[in-house]
Amino acid sequence: MAKRDDIVEHSLADSIGYDTYPGWLKARLEWFMDMRFGMIIHWGPYSQWDCCESWGLVPQQYAWNRSDDMKCWVERGRDFERFTRDYRALNRTFNPVNFDPDKWAAIAQAAGMKYVTYTTKHHDGFCMWDTKTTDYRITRPDCPHHASPRADTVREVFDAFRRRNMAISCYFSKSDWHCPWYWAPQFEVKDANVNYDRLKHPELWARFVDFVHRQIKELMTDYGPVDVLWLDGGQVRPPGQDIRMDEIAAMARERQPGLIMADRTVGGVNENFITPEQEIPDKPLGIPWESCITLGHKWKYVPGDVFKPAGQVVKMLAETVAKGGNLLLGVGPSPLGEIPRDAESRLREIGAWLKINGEAIYGARPVAPYQEGNVRFTKKGGVIFAIVLPESDGTPPDNIVITSFRPAAGAAIELLGGRAALESKPFVQGFEVRLPRELPGPHAWAIKFRADV
Repeated sequence: MAKRDDIVEHSLADSIGYDTYPGWLKARLEWFMDMRFGMIIHWGPYSQWDCCESWGLVPQQYAWNRSDDMKCWVERGRDFERFTRDYRALNRTFNPVNFDPDKWAAIAQAAGMKYVTYTTKHHDGFCMWDTKTTDYRITRPDCPHHASPRADTVREVFDAFRRRNMAISCYFSKSDWHCPWYWAPQFEVKDANVNYDRLKHPELWARFVDFVHRQIKELMTDYGPVDVLWLDGGQVRPPGQDIRMDEIAAMARERQPGLIMADRTVGGVNENFITPEQEIPDKPLGIPWESCITLGHKWKYVPGDVFKPAGQVVKMLAETVAKGGNLLLGVGPSPLGEIPRDAESRLREIGAWLKINGEAIYGARPVAPYQEGNVRFTKKGGVIFAIVLPESDGTPPDNIVITSFRPAAGAAIELLGGRAALESKPFVQGFEVRLPRELPGPHAWAIKFRADV
Protein backbone atom coordinates (compact mmCIF):
# COMPACT_ATOMS: atom_id res chain seq x y z
CA MET A 1 0.00 0.00 0.00
CA ALA A 2 1.36 3.40 -0.95
CA LYS A 3 2.31 5.71 1.91
CA ARG A 4 -0.23 8.42 2.62
CA ASP A 5 1.57 11.66 1.77
CA ASP A 6 -1.20 13.79 3.30
CA ILE A 7 -0.24 12.62 6.79
CA VAL A 8 1.48 15.34 8.77
CA GLU A 9 4.30 14.10 10.95
CA HIS A 10 4.20 15.17 14.57
CA SER A 11 6.84 16.63 16.80
CA LEU A 12 7.00 18.05 20.28
CA ALA A 13 6.45 21.45 18.68
CA ASP A 14 2.84 20.41 18.06
CA SER A 15 2.06 20.96 21.75
CA ILE A 16 2.30 24.06 23.88
CA GLY A 17 3.68 21.88 26.63
CA TYR A 18 1.85 19.82 29.17
CA ASP A 19 3.27 21.85 32.06
CA THR A 20 1.38 24.93 30.92
CA TYR A 21 -2.05 23.30 31.02
CA PRO A 22 -4.51 24.31 33.76
CA GLY A 23 -5.05 21.82 36.57
CA TRP A 24 -8.49 20.67 35.44
CA LEU A 25 -7.19 19.88 31.96
CA LYS A 26 -4.20 17.97 33.32
CA ALA A 27 -6.59 15.89 35.43
CA ARG A 28 -8.83 15.17 32.45
CA LEU A 29 -5.86 14.17 30.32
CA GLU A 30 -4.65 11.82 33.04
CA TRP A 31 -8.12 10.25 33.03
CA PHE A 32 -8.05 9.99 29.25
CA MET A 33 -4.59 8.44 29.16
CA ASP A 34 -5.59 5.87 31.79
CA MET A 35 -7.95 4.29 29.26
CA ARG A 36 -5.10 3.37 26.88
CA PHE A 37 -7.17 1.61 24.20
CA GLY A 38 -10.01 2.87 21.99
CA MET A 39 -11.77 2.37 18.66
CA ILE A 40 -12.06 4.88 15.83
CA ILE A 41 -14.88 4.28 13.35
CA HIS A 42 -14.88 5.62 9.79
CA TRP A 43 -18.28 4.94 8.26
CA GLY A 44 -20.49 6.65 5.74
CA PRO A 45 -21.66 6.53 2.11
CA TYR A 46 -18.02 6.06 1.03
CA SER A 47 -18.15 2.63 2.70
CA GLN A 48 -19.94 1.40 -0.43
CA TRP A 49 -16.81 1.87 -2.56
CA ASP A 50 -13.21 0.69 -2.32
CA CYS A 51 -12.03 4.30 -2.22
CA CYS A 52 -9.79 5.98 0.36
CA GLU A 53 -12.65 7.51 2.37
CA SER A 54 -13.55 10.80 0.64
CA TRP A 55 -10.05 11.62 -0.63
CA GLY A 56 -10.94 10.71 -4.22
CA LEU A 57 -12.81 14.03 -4.46
CA VAL A 58 -9.51 15.94 -4.42
CA PRO A 59 -8.40 16.70 -8.00
CA GLN A 60 -4.77 16.47 -7.00
CA GLN A 61 -3.59 12.95 -7.81
CA TYR A 62 -1.88 10.95 -5.11
CA ALA A 63 -0.72 7.36 -5.29
CA TRP A 64 -3.53 6.34 -2.95
CA ASN A 65 -6.62 8.55 -3.46
CA ARG A 66 -7.45 7.23 -6.96
CA SER A 67 -5.03 4.39 -7.61
CA ASP A 68 -5.15 2.41 -10.86
CA ASP A 69 -6.27 -0.74 -9.04
CA MET A 70 -9.19 1.00 -7.32
CA LYS A 71 -12.35 -0.64 -8.66
CA CYS A 72 -14.60 2.41 -8.25
CA TRP A 73 -12.09 4.49 -10.23
CA VAL A 74 -11.58 1.91 -12.97
CA GLU A 75 -15.34 1.36 -13.39
CA ARG A 76 -15.74 5.07 -14.18
CA GLY A 77 -13.13 5.01 -16.85
CA ARG A 78 -10.72 6.99 -14.64
CA ASP A 79 -12.89 10.01 -15.45
CA PHE A 80 -12.63 12.45 -12.56
CA GLU A 81 -15.88 14.33 -13.30
CA ARG A 82 -17.83 11.09 -13.50
CA PHE A 83 -16.16 9.81 -10.34
CA THR A 84 -17.05 12.99 -8.46
CA ARG A 85 -20.64 13.00 -9.67
CA ASP A 86 -21.19 9.38 -8.70
CA TYR A 87 -19.47 9.84 -5.34
CA ARG A 88 -21.77 12.75 -4.49
CA ALA A 89 -24.74 10.48 -5.19
CA LEU A 90 -23.62 7.72 -2.81
CA ASN A 91 -25.93 9.13 -0.14
CA ARG A 92 -28.87 8.02 -2.28
CA THR A 93 -27.89 4.35 -2.01
CA PHE A 94 -26.56 4.28 1.56
CA ASN A 95 -28.93 1.97 3.40
CA PRO A 96 -27.25 0.15 6.32
CA VAL A 97 -30.18 -2.08 7.20
CA ASN A 98 -28.09 -4.06 9.71
CA PHE A 99 -26.82 -1.03 11.62
CA ASP A 100 -26.75 -2.05 15.28
CA PRO A 101 -24.65 0.31 17.42
CA ASP A 102 -25.30 -1.81 20.51
CA LYS A 103 -23.47 -4.68 18.81
CA TRP A 104 -20.60 -2.35 17.84
CA ALA A 105 -20.29 -1.24 21.45
CA ALA A 106 -20.46 -4.84 22.69
CA ILE A 107 -17.63 -5.84 20.33
CA ALA A 108 -15.53 -2.85 21.39
CA GLN A 109 -16.13 -3.70 25.04
CA ALA A 110 -15.21 -7.34 24.40
CA ALA A 111 -11.98 -6.06 22.81
CA GLY A 112 -11.10 -4.28 26.04
CA MET A 113 -11.57 -0.83 24.53
CA LYS A 114 -12.53 2.04 26.81
CA TYR A 115 -13.64 4.75 24.37
CA VAL A 116 -14.87 5.37 20.84
CA THR A 117 -14.01 8.05 18.30
CA TYR A 118 -16.86 8.24 15.80
CA THR A 119 -16.68 10.05 12.47
CA THR A 120 -19.59 12.49 12.53
CA LYS A 121 -18.45 14.11 9.28
CA HIS A 122 -15.53 13.32 6.99
CA HIS A 123 -13.98 15.79 4.56
CA ASP A 124 -16.71 15.12 1.96
CA GLY A 125 -19.12 17.08 4.16
CA PHE A 126 -21.73 14.35 4.54
CA CYS A 127 -23.21 14.65 8.03
CA MET A 128 -23.96 11.46 9.94
CA TRP A 129 -26.36 13.28 12.26
CA ASP A 130 -29.62 15.22 11.89
CA THR A 131 -28.00 18.58 11.30
CA LYS A 132 -29.98 21.71 10.54
CA THR A 133 -27.03 23.29 8.72
CA THR A 134 -27.13 21.40 5.40
CA ASP A 135 -29.27 19.05 3.32
CA TYR A 136 -26.25 16.81 2.77
CA ARG A 137 -27.05 14.58 5.74
CA ILE A 138 -28.08 11.06 6.59
CA THR A 139 -31.59 12.04 7.76
CA ARG A 140 -32.62 13.73 4.53
CA PRO A 141 -35.28 11.85 2.48
CA ASP A 142 -32.90 11.26 -0.44
CA CYS A 143 -30.86 8.93 1.81
CA PRO A 144 -32.67 5.58 2.27
CA HIS A 145 -31.46 5.35 5.87
CA HIS A 146 -33.56 8.38 6.82
CA ALA A 147 -36.56 6.07 7.33
CA SER A 148 -34.77 3.99 9.96
CA PRO A 149 -35.60 4.56 13.65
CA ARG A 150 -31.81 4.73 14.00
CA ALA A 151 -31.39 7.35 11.29
CA ASP A 152 -29.36 9.76 13.43
CA THR A 153 -26.25 7.60 13.68
CA VAL A 154 -24.32 10.00 15.92
CA ARG A 155 -27.02 9.86 18.58
CA GLU A 156 -27.31 6.10 18.28
CA VAL A 157 -23.58 5.41 18.45
CA PHE A 158 -22.90 7.83 21.28
CA ASP A 159 -25.80 6.47 23.34
CA ALA A 160 -24.85 2.82 22.72
CA PHE A 161 -21.26 3.28 23.84
CA ARG A 162 -22.26 5.38 26.86
CA ARG A 163 -24.57 2.58 28.01
CA ARG A 164 -21.43 0.45 28.33
CA ASN A 165 -19.63 3.18 30.28
CA MET A 166 -17.31 3.97 27.41
CA ALA A 167 -16.03 7.48 26.80
CA ILE A 168 -17.13 9.48 23.75
CA SER A 169 -14.76 11.14 21.29
CA CYS A 170 -16.37 13.14 18.49
CA TYR A 171 -14.46 13.12 15.17
CA PHE A 172 -15.28 16.17 13.04
CA SER A 173 -13.62 17.40 9.85
CA LYS A 174 -13.08 21.16 9.81
CA SER A 175 -12.58 21.09 6.04
CA ASP A 176 -15.77 20.47 4.06
CA TRP A 177 -15.58 19.69 0.34
CA HIS A 178 -19.33 19.90 -0.11
CA CYS A 179 -19.83 23.29 1.50
CA PRO A 180 -20.17 26.08 -1.14
CA TRP A 181 -18.30 28.42 1.20
CA TYR A 182 -15.23 26.18 1.31
CA TRP A 183 -15.13 24.80 -2.19
CA ALA A 184 -16.99 27.66 -3.87
CA PRO A 185 -18.51 26.42 -7.18
CA GLN A 186 -17.47 29.58 -9.05
CA PHE A 187 -13.77 28.82 -8.50
CA GLU A 188 -11.54 25.94 -9.59
CA VAL A 189 -10.71 23.27 -7.04
CA LYS A 190 -7.04 22.26 -7.18
CA ASP A 191 -6.32 20.55 -3.89
CA ALA A 192 -7.78 19.82 -0.43
CA ASN A 193 -7.67 23.47 0.68
CA VAL A 194 -10.22 26.26 0.39
CA ASN A 195 -10.40 27.13 -3.32
CA TYR A 196 -10.44 30.93 -3.14
CA ASP A 197 -8.49 33.77 -1.60
CA ARG A 198 -10.32 34.44 1.66
CA LEU A 199 -8.86 37.98 1.81
CA LYS A 200 -10.47 38.77 -1.53
CA HIS A 201 -13.73 37.05 -0.59
CA PRO A 202 -14.16 37.64 3.15
CA GLU A 203 -17.93 37.19 2.88
CA LEU A 204 -17.51 33.58 1.71
CA TRP A 205 -15.04 32.81 4.46
CA ALA A 206 -17.24 34.40 7.12
CA ARG A 207 -20.13 32.17 6.04
CA PHE A 208 -17.91 29.10 6.19
CA VAL A 209 -16.65 29.95 9.67
CA ASP A 210 -20.22 30.45 10.86
CA PHE A 211 -21.17 27.11 9.25
CA VAL A 212 -18.44 25.23 11.13
CA HIS A 213 -19.32 26.91 14.42
CA ARG A 214 -22.99 25.98 14.04
CA GLN A 215 -22.22 22.35 13.23
CA ILE A 216 -19.91 21.89 16.21
CA LYS A 217 -22.43 23.69 18.42
CA GLU A 218 -25.09 21.14 17.44
CA LEU A 219 -22.80 18.23 18.28
CA MET A 220 -21.77 19.75 21.59
CA THR A 221 -25.34 20.69 22.57
CA ASP A 222 -27.73 18.00 21.39
CA TYR A 223 -25.89 14.68 21.75
CA GLY A 224 -25.25 14.19 25.42
CA PRO A 225 -21.92 14.18 27.27
CA VAL A 226 -18.88 14.30 25.00
CA ASP A 227 -15.38 13.75 26.39
CA VAL A 228 -13.16 14.59 23.42
CA LEU A 229 -13.60 16.83 20.37
CA TRP A 230 -11.30 15.21 17.81
CA LEU A 231 -10.83 17.67 14.94
CA ASP A 232 -9.40 16.57 11.59
CA GLY A 233 -8.57 18.67 8.53
CA GLY A 234 -5.42 20.23 9.90
CA GLN A 235 -4.96 22.47 6.85
CA VAL A 236 -7.77 24.60 8.30
CA ARG A 237 -5.59 26.67 10.61
CA PRO A 238 -4.27 30.21 11.02
CA PRO A 239 -3.21 32.30 9.35
CA GLY A 240 -4.56 31.26 5.97
CA GLN A 241 -7.66 29.38 7.14
CA ASP A 242 -8.50 30.82 10.53
CA ILE A 243 -11.87 29.57 11.85
CA ARG A 244 -11.45 31.16 15.30
CA MET A 245 -10.72 27.95 17.19
CA ASP A 246 -10.45 29.70 20.55
CA GLU A 247 -14.11 30.70 20.21
CA ILE A 248 -15.08 27.15 19.23
CA ALA A 249 -13.23 25.77 22.26
CA ALA A 250 -14.94 28.23 24.62
CA MET A 251 -18.37 27.49 23.16
CA ALA A 252 -17.82 23.74 23.26
CA ARG A 253 -16.57 23.73 26.85
CA GLU A 254 -19.47 25.89 27.98
CA ARG A 255 -21.70 23.01 26.87
CA GLN A 256 -19.28 20.19 27.67
CA PRO A 257 -17.37 21.04 30.87
CA GLY A 258 -14.07 19.17 31.02
CA LEU A 259 -13.91 18.69 27.23
CA ILE A 260 -10.53 17.62 25.85
CA MET A 261 -9.59 19.08 22.46
CA ALA A 262 -7.51 17.51 19.72
CA ASP A 263 -7.08 20.08 16.94
CA ARG A 264 -4.77 17.60 15.32
CA THR A 265 -1.54 18.63 13.57
CA VAL A 266 -2.22 22.31 14.33
CA GLY A 267 -0.45 22.70 17.67
CA GLY A 268 -1.10 25.33 20.27
CA VAL A 269 -3.62 25.54 23.08
CA ASN A 270 -6.34 23.55 21.29
CA GLU A 271 -4.25 20.47 20.59
CA ASN A 272 -4.29 18.99 24.07
CA PHE A 273 -2.80 15.70 22.90
CA ILE A 274 -1.11 14.76 19.66
CA THR A 275 -2.20 11.99 17.31
CA PRO A 276 0.54 10.25 15.32
CA GLU A 277 -1.12 8.47 12.40
CA GLN A 278 -0.21 4.94 11.32
CA GLU A 279 2.92 5.05 13.46
CA ILE A 280 4.20 4.63 17.00
CA PRO A 281 6.85 7.18 18.00
CA ASP A 282 10.40 5.92 18.43
CA LYS A 283 10.56 7.14 22.01
CA PRO A 284 8.33 8.51 24.77
CA LEU A 285 7.12 12.03 24.05
CA GLY A 286 6.61 13.39 27.54
CA ILE A 287 3.20 14.79 26.60
CA PRO A 288 -0.19 13.11 26.11
CA TRP A 289 -0.45 11.32 22.78
CA GLU A 290 -2.53 8.75 20.94
CA SER A 291 -1.43 6.65 17.96
CA CYS A 292 -4.28 6.10 15.51
CA ILE A 293 -3.64 2.95 13.48
CA THR A 294 -5.92 0.88 11.25
CA LEU A 295 -6.79 -2.74 11.99
CA GLY A 296 -6.92 -3.39 8.24
CA HIS A 297 -5.25 -1.55 5.36
CA LYS A 298 -7.66 1.39 5.28
CA TRP A 299 -9.66 3.41 7.78
CA LYS A 300 -12.93 2.44 6.12
CA TYR A 301 -14.46 -0.86 5.08
CA VAL A 302 -12.93 -2.54 2.05
CA PRO A 303 -14.24 -5.91 0.79
CA GLY A 304 -11.72 -8.65 1.47
CA ASP A 305 -9.47 -6.45 3.61
CA VAL A 306 -6.70 -8.28 5.47
CA PHE A 307 -6.62 -7.45 9.17
CA LYS A 308 -3.61 -7.36 11.44
CA PRO A 309 -3.26 -10.50 13.57
CA ALA A 310 -4.28 -10.09 17.20
CA GLY A 311 -0.70 -10.73 18.28
CA GLN A 312 0.53 -7.80 16.19
CA VAL A 313 -2.03 -5.47 17.78
CA VAL A 314 -1.09 -6.71 21.26
CA LYS A 315 2.55 -5.89 20.49
CA MET A 316 1.50 -2.43 19.22
CA LEU A 317 -0.51 -1.85 22.39
CA ALA A 318 2.37 -2.88 24.66
CA GLU A 319 4.78 -0.71 22.66
CA THR A 320 2.44 2.29 22.79
CA VAL A 321 1.69 2.10 26.51
CA ALA A 322 5.36 1.52 27.37
CA LYS A 323 6.09 4.85 25.66
CA GLY A 324 3.21 6.61 27.41
CA GLY A 325 0.59 6.68 24.65
CA ASN A 326 -2.90 5.42 23.85
CA LEU A 327 -3.72 3.15 20.92
CA LEU A 328 -6.75 4.16 18.83
CA LEU A 329 -7.53 1.23 16.53
CA GLY A 330 -9.40 1.92 13.27
CA VAL A 331 -12.36 -0.30 12.37
CA GLY A 332 -14.64 0.27 9.36
CA PRO A 333 -18.18 -1.20 9.37
CA SER A 334 -19.62 -2.47 6.09
CA PRO A 335 -22.19 -0.61 3.95
CA LEU A 336 -24.84 -2.71 5.70
CA GLY A 337 -23.60 -1.53 9.09
CA GLU A 338 -21.75 -4.65 10.23
CA ILE A 339 -18.27 -5.00 11.67
CA PRO A 340 -16.57 -7.65 9.49
CA ARG A 341 -16.37 -11.07 11.09
CA ASP A 342 -12.59 -11.32 10.70
CA ALA A 343 -12.22 -7.92 12.37
CA GLU A 344 -14.53 -8.97 15.19
CA SER A 345 -12.58 -12.18 15.79
CA ARG A 346 -9.33 -10.21 16.02
CA LEU A 347 -10.90 -7.76 18.46
CA ARG A 348 -12.27 -10.50 20.71
CA GLU A 349 -8.87 -12.19 20.73
CA ILE A 350 -7.24 -8.93 21.81
CA GLY A 351 -9.87 -8.59 24.53
CA ALA A 352 -9.11 -12.09 25.80
CA TRP A 353 -5.47 -11.07 26.17
CA LEU A 354 -6.45 -7.90 28.02
CA LYS A 355 -8.65 -9.84 30.45
CA ILE A 356 -5.48 -11.53 31.64
CA ASN A 357 -2.95 -8.73 31.20
CA GLY A 358 -5.01 -5.54 31.43
CA GLU A 359 -3.46 -4.65 34.79
CA ALA A 360 -0.21 -3.92 32.91
CA ILE A 361 -2.04 -1.67 30.41
CA TYR A 362 -4.94 0.29 31.92
CA GLY A 363 -3.81 3.15 34.11
CA ALA A 364 -0.18 2.17 33.62
CA ARG A 365 2.57 4.70 33.00
CA PRO A 366 5.93 4.50 31.23
CA VAL A 367 9.10 3.88 33.20
CA ALA A 368 12.65 4.26 31.93
CA PRO A 369 14.34 2.55 30.15
CA TYR A 370 10.93 1.55 28.68
CA GLN A 371 12.28 -1.66 27.11
CA GLU A 372 15.01 -4.29 27.16
CA GLY A 373 15.17 -6.54 24.14
CA ASN A 374 11.74 -8.16 23.83
CA VAL A 375 10.50 -6.77 27.16
CA ARG A 376 8.37 -3.62 27.48
CA PHE A 377 8.00 -1.93 30.88
CA THR A 378 5.06 -0.13 32.47
CA LYS A 379 4.44 0.86 36.07
CA LYS A 380 1.86 1.75 38.69
CA GLY A 381 3.51 3.39 41.66
CA GLY A 382 6.24 1.05 42.86
CA VAL A 383 4.88 -1.91 40.88
CA ILE A 384 6.69 -2.78 37.65
CA PHE A 385 5.14 -4.75 34.80
CA ALA A 386 7.49 -6.43 32.36
CA ILE A 387 5.51 -7.34 29.22
CA VAL A 388 7.40 -10.14 27.50
CA LEU A 389 6.95 -10.30 23.73
CA PRO A 390 7.45 -13.56 21.83
CA GLU A 391 10.52 -14.54 19.87
CA SER A 392 10.59 -13.91 16.11
CA ASP A 393 9.00 -17.33 15.53
CA GLY A 394 6.11 -16.48 17.86
CA THR A 395 7.19 -18.70 20.72
CA PRO A 396 7.72 -17.44 24.27
CA PRO A 397 11.28 -17.23 25.57
CA ASP A 398 12.32 -19.80 28.17
CA ASN A 399 13.83 -17.25 30.49
CA ILE A 400 14.07 -13.46 30.76
CA VAL A 401 16.95 -11.43 32.08
CA ILE A 402 16.07 -7.94 33.32
CA THR A 403 18.94 -5.63 34.20
CA SER A 404 17.08 -2.35 34.74
CA PHE A 405 15.22 -3.33 37.92
CA ARG A 406 15.50 -5.59 40.93
CA PRO A 407 12.50 -6.78 42.91
CA ALA A 408 12.17 -5.20 46.34
CA ALA A 409 13.36 -7.37 49.21
CA GLY A 410 10.90 -10.17 49.84
CA ALA A 411 8.65 -9.16 46.92
CA ALA A 412 6.95 -11.92 44.96
CA ILE A 413 7.34 -12.09 41.20
CA GLU A 414 4.00 -12.90 39.58
CA LEU A 415 2.90 -13.84 36.09
CA LEU A 416 -0.46 -12.22 35.37
CA GLY A 417 -2.93 -15.01 34.96
CA GLY A 418 -0.42 -17.50 36.40
CA ARG A 419 -1.06 -19.97 39.18
CA ALA A 420 2.03 -19.48 41.31
CA ALA A 421 4.84 -17.05 42.00
CA LEU A 422 7.81 -17.27 39.65
CA GLU A 423 11.23 -18.32 40.77
CA SER A 424 14.00 -15.83 40.08
CA LYS A 425 17.76 -15.70 40.17
CA PRO A 426 19.22 -12.41 41.40
CA PHE A 427 22.24 -10.81 39.76
CA VAL A 428 24.44 -7.94 40.86
CA GLN A 429 22.40 -5.86 38.46
CA GLY A 430 18.90 -7.15 37.80
CA PHE A 431 17.57 -10.68 37.87
CA GLU A 432 16.59 -13.68 35.76
CA VAL A 433 13.19 -15.32 35.73
CA ARG A 434 12.01 -18.46 33.97
CA LEU A 435 8.57 -18.64 32.40
CA PRO A 436 6.47 -21.73 33.19
CA ARG A 437 5.73 -24.28 30.49
CA GLU A 438 2.01 -23.59 30.69
CA LEU A 439 1.28 -19.95 29.97
CA PRO A 440 -2.06 -18.19 30.47
CA GLY A 441 -2.65 -17.36 26.82
CA PRO A 442 -0.80 -16.36 23.65
CA HIS A 443 0.82 -13.20 22.20
CA ALA A 444 2.65 -11.72 25.23
CA TRP A 445 3.06 -12.34 28.96
CA ALA A 446 3.18 -9.78 31.79
CA ILE A 447 5.41 -10.23 34.84
CA LYS A 448 4.54 -8.16 37.91
CA PHE A 449 6.85 -7.28 40.78
CA ARG A 450 7.42 -4.51 43.30
CA ALA A 451 10.60 -2.58 42.88
CA ASP A 452 12.20 0.41 44.50
CA VAL A 453 11.42 3.00 41.79
